[in-house]
Amino acid sequence: MSVNSFNPNHFGVPMPSRRRFVQGLVAAGAATQLGLLPSLGWALKSPDTPILLSGTEFDLAIGESLVNFSGRARTAVTVNGSLPAPLLRWREGTTVNVRVSNALPKGSVFGHETSIHWHGILLPANMDGVPGLSFSGIHTGETYQYRFALKQGGTYWYHSHSGFQEQAGLYGPLIIDPIEPEPFSFDRDYVVMLSDWTDMDPGRLFARLKKMPGYDNRYKRTLGDFLRDARRDGLAETIEDRKMWGAMRMTPTDLSDVNANTYTYLMNGTTSLGNWTGLFRSGEKVRLRFINGSSMTHFDVRIPGLKMTVVAADGQYVHPVTVDEFRIAAAETFDVIVEPTGQDAFTIFAQDLGRTGYVSGTLAVREGLRAPVPQVDARPILSMADMGHGGMDHAAMGHDMSGMDHAAMGHDMPGMLTHPPGEGSNPLVDMQTMAPTASLDDPGIGLRDNGRTVLSYAMLKSAFADPDGREPGREIELHLTGHMERFSWGFNGQKFADAEPLRLNYGERMRIVLVNDTMMTHPIHLHGMWSDLEDEQGNFLVRKHTVDMPPGTRRSYRVRADALGSWAYHCHLLYHMEAGMMRTVRVEE
Repeated sequence: MSVNSFNPNHFGVPMPSRRRFVQGLVAAGAATQLGLLPSLGWALKSPDTPILLSGTEFDLAIGESLVNFSGRARTAVTVNGSLPAPLLRWREGTTVNVRVSNALPKGSVFGHETSIHWHGILLPANMDGVPGLSFSGIHTGETYQYRFALKQGGTYWYHSHSGFQEQAGLYGPLIIDPIEPEPFSFDRDYVVMLSDWTDMDPGRLFARLKKMPGYDNRYKRTLGDFLRDARRDGLAETIEDRKMWGAMRMTPTDLSDVNANTYTYLMNGTTSLGNWTGLFRSGEKVRLRFINGSSMTHFDVRIPGLKMTVVAADGQYVHPVTVDEFRIAAAETFDVIVEPTGQDAFTIFAQDLGRTGYVSGTLAVREGLRAPVPQVDARPILSMADMGHGGMDHAAMGHDMSGMDHAAMGHDMPGMLTHPPGEGSNPLVDMQTMAPTASLDDPGIGLRDNGRTVLSYAMLKSAFADPDGREPGREIELHLTGHMERFSWGFNGQKFADAEPLRLNYGERMRIVLVNDTMMTHPIHLHGMWSDLEDEQGNFLVRKHTVDMPPGTRRSYRVRADALGSWAYHCHLLYHMEAGMMRTVRVEE
């Protein structure tokens, strides 16, 4: 189906032209009352495009549109002319038919193939939308029909799994209304989708990361930092600290590969200047469905003056927990309830992990209002403890790291972790953690002891018992590995292209243990199956589809291999996945 043969009856409005101009910079994304639910407001605003599509029959056309988020027009990959893609609203227990057409022009810089992956949705493997596994992609001029039954409710999202199209704008929110009444009440319901945009061609950005991976790290420590640290910690300890980082050829300020030096951060497809606004009446309960649809960004979210009660994580109900702030990794979702009262406007503030920038929006009693926007927090600095090297003998550690004999470190030091043989003397591995911990009660670097109550994984407890109940029959341990200077990433020191698939037996209950041997935080996503995160004692904690792995952590989760076929398993930082941090998981009878 071409973009011009679109049937307007599915949305009630004509299809925007392929080159329709989306003025994201100046268009305020004001809340729109759609009248679809009594006393509920749905909001996801892209100017002059359908906001919400509901039912069971859908036509989605993937094409190109001009956008402007920085004062310069750029080409984006859009769905029905919209960035983000339209909010899809489904209902648990129904079967949806989604016809996705590739209307990208021939010779597009974004490629001739496209796809949509329904993130976190349980479905047959050939409906999962990952080209090269059980699906060949959607080529120019072709239409692919996704058809599957909905077995779950909650807040999810969808995005391309082809090249760098996700970075270029092909992502959108997805809400599945549950069959059973929800265990909490609310008066209004808003999606808050966070994302990162670059005016650069994403392929060029990837090439720059391969050549200059530290390009965006403009906050390296100076002589002034050394003198300040020496006064605080002592000269000898400060010199030893610098020696260790030097031996690893890394910097403790390198928290994210791409940040606001390259990115413009968006909230529901608009910048802070656009000021996406959700309306409320004083005393109402407002549900905010936060979705991190970014390619490379962890966001720390708070609403100054309001407590947030977390009621769902990755679409699944949790026992309510009230916090001031939470970190949301790429691909995660959190549903929160707020009760704004006492003032006319509140700022929704989302700053990046590296404290290089932010995006903000507003909750207000009427449009046009703003509340004060907080300053970005101080820049955090990684410590050796953050890297999983706490308690080590610094001199021995520095000596071994200068020799890069990481495997020997793992085997020679009593009580330290043993690493896979493939990591030793591997040019694609530049460090290994020696004493990893689960750190489930740690809110994360930059969030500790900040005077606010900050969410941690340990605070998340599913509102249901372990849905499987069996003890795992076997265990697979995988190490997240990489080399910062080469921008090479993988599992167990292997890139995706060199690794054999992980094979699971249909119906088995097994445990995956992840160890992060890098200095980066990696959100790990297993397609097609749930990841039931465990606590330090091996007890079921919370059901998720994406498990964030900070540096120096060792975390485990149970998986029920109840979905036949080939599935993607990868870091959800897009450029890490493209650089090799991905495996195929095959579930076989």
